[in-house]
Amino acid sequence: MTLDDIRADFALLDDWEDRYRYVIELGRALPPFPDALRTDANKVRGCASQVWLATERVGSPGAPSSGDKLEMQGMSDAHIVQGLIALLFIIYRGKTLDEILKTDAEGIFASLGLKEHLTPQRSNGLASMVKRIRSDATEMLAA
Repeated sequence: MTLDDIRADFALLDDWEDRYRYVIELGRALPPFPDALRTDANKVRGCASQVWLATERVGSPGAPSSGDKLEMQGMSDAHIVQGLIALLFIIYRGKTLDEILKTDAEGIFASLGLKEHLTPQRSNGLASMVKRIRSDATEMLAA
């Protein structure tokens, strides 16, 4: 699934209830989140629901480089937030750490019309998740 696939599917869904169901289905397709990763360090602050994001730097053997990528796992106890996590993973999938920092995920959500249909609490939670991913990428680049 790519961001272009999401855009095409959203174009086919006229009703926002259908789009919400679609986002929820994306979240249900995420792989199970290991219990061992449900730690305080992986918990995202600023979300109304429970959210955990675990990131790991992946790259070629040897010295770390800015071309390395970020492997992410995540989960939430709220279905719609789980779907937002899935969308974030689609947005960032395959991007280098540098590209992640240059990606305007919230702008992409706005272009999909999602940002205006999220409650203020969900919007704050989305911003917290984006901030966390960007922070992890920044820390990994600095290491």
